[in-house]
Amino acid sequence: MADLETGRTEGPNARRAEGDEHPFDNLIHATQARFTSYLSPESALLAYLDWALHLANSPDRQGELMREALLSGTTFAMHVARLGLLRDDEPCIAPQPRDHRFRDEGWKRFPFNACAQGFLLAEKWWHEATGAQRGVSKHHSDMVRFAARQILDAYSPSNFVLTNPEVLKKTLSSSGMNLVRGARNLFDDWQRAIRNEPPAGAENFQVGKQVAITPGKVVFRNRLIELIQYEPVSRSVHAEPVLIIPAWIMKYYILDLSPRNSMVRYLVGKGHTVFMISWKNPTEEDRDLGMQDYVDLGMDAAMEAVRAIVPGQPVHAVGYCLGGTLLALTGAAYGRDGKDWLKSLTLFAAQIDFTEAGEIMLFIDESQVAYLEDIMWDQGYLDTRQMVGAFQMLRSNDLIWSRVVHDYLMGERRPMIDLMAWNADATRMPYRMHSQYLRELFLNNAFAEGHFEVGGKPVSPTDIRAPIFTVGAERDHVAPWRSVFKVDLLTDTDVVFLLTSGGHNAGIISEPGHPRRHYRISARREGDPYIAPDEWFEKAEVHEGSWWPVWEKWLSDHSTPGAKPPAMGNRKAGYEVLADAPGTYVLED
Repeated sequence: MADLETGRTEGPNARRAEGDEHPFDNLIHATQARFTSYLSPESALLAYLDWALHLANSPDRQGELMREALLSGTTFAMHVARLGLLRDDEPCIAPQPRDHRFRDEGWKRFPFNACAQGFLLAEKWWHEATGAQRGVSKHHSDMVRFAARQILDAYSPSNFVLTNPEVLKKTLSSSGMNLVRGARNLFDDWQRAIRNEPPAGAENFQVGKQVAITPGKVVFRNRLIELIQYEPVSRSVHAEPVLIIPAWIMKYYILDLSPRNSMVRYLVGKGHTVFMISWKNPTEEDRDLGMQDYVDLGMDAAMEAVRAIVPGQPVHAVGYCLGGTLLALTGAAYGRDGKDWLKSLTLFAAQIDFTEAGEIMLFIDESQVAYLEDIMWDQGYLDTRQMVGAFQMLRSNDLIWSRVVHDYLMGERRPMIDLMAWNADATRMPYRMHSQYLRELFLNNAFAEGHFEVGGKPVSPTDIRAPIFTVGAERDHVAPWRSVFKVDLLTDTDVVFLLTSGGHNAGIISEPGHPRRHYRISARREGDPYIAPDEWFEKAEVHEGSWWPVWEKWLSDHSTPGAKPPAMGNRKAGYEVLADAPGTYVLED
């Protein structure tokens, strides 16, 4: 268990995690990481050996796979033969529902249809071959299947000029100018990468000019946060203020993007007094900041400021992703200590149990965490850019190969939007905090099991006393909705669970009027029986449109209307106006 006051970790990893026992080993691993995309080679090798050795000792399984390969080969040969005769034979295998690589009409013509069908059959066989193997750990099996998928995705016929009918048609019609433009795009992206510059078009979304422009003031600053108080737009407001705790893995203004999709602007327009934490982008000097510092200097410091500016009122606290996990930890500590500071908790795509944290767990095991610790030991922090490749591989078709085809083969640029520009505005995470986060929460699941310490004493989700509104997203690969759903299982308070369409970011930024949005919602009172997530999904009614109005109504129903808007800051209490929003921390590289 980590001692959050000293940063020490009990057990065999204690001194090594501090980087003071084998510094030469740490340095070697940190140097290696530059050539392994910051992924542990030992972790990958152990997974492959586990799978390969068990498969080598399973002749029945080998025979089964050989039969499957023979069947697939025969099916493909017969399909190609029919294509040669009929030219309009039905496909022998269909892509997965979310696989859009072969949806163009050109893939229905020979020989492109044969290329696509052969690839899909091979993909299906490898999916079976790298699937559950008796004796292989699930983690290793998932890693091997994931690695096979990455290799297959790279060799998809959609990624090459001569085997992609869309690209080939474009090349012939433009006399190859698409490839010339694509080469320019590739060179531009390469230059931007080595110069550590944002992607093309991001300059059109400057913080404080095009995004993060809701009027407000910085009313508090310490070494970790700036607290922004947003200006009211109505003569009366709800008495209870709203404090938003964003994730510090990215910058806060995802919740204050353009005026049309700013959650902050939406809440202010509905008569809520809104405060926002803007986290400092840590440097090597902040390497010793731990989870307890994020509680003390972050959540607690902001709560004290909000309570001084809006005295006598409990607070609606809202946490997004890692900020939601911090809110749950701190909210549990408040409940444990009898502090009635919170009127409600809202958790956006936030996990409190990490046993089913989705595909991100492919990159989190003892070997990988130790590798990351050595990288952070050398730098003092982990830069999000150093792991962006791993996150992109979770959705390689959408985030890597579709871009290769569109930008470099078709020679076209997708227009930059505010959400994409924000996503490129990466931050860092301090060594000590990130090590504790990965070890205690991901590897040990300490909070869900009741042995994570806040303020020197353990906390549990059952300590949370305020009602909870939880939002999950159907296609979230960072915080899978079934994992987020466990808030309903692990807490003893009233819980509303809402499942929205979209992913980890686009599902949350789902303003009214956004097309093709829907959600499901249910409420559980304290003492109600538990319903499993899949059963809940089948029973919950689908509602079209944005979920923001539903959540805002829930906030309003738990609030007192008709209050006078508070002043900006409270100079007498030590919270004077320091600067205009968006402040200075969000502008730091």
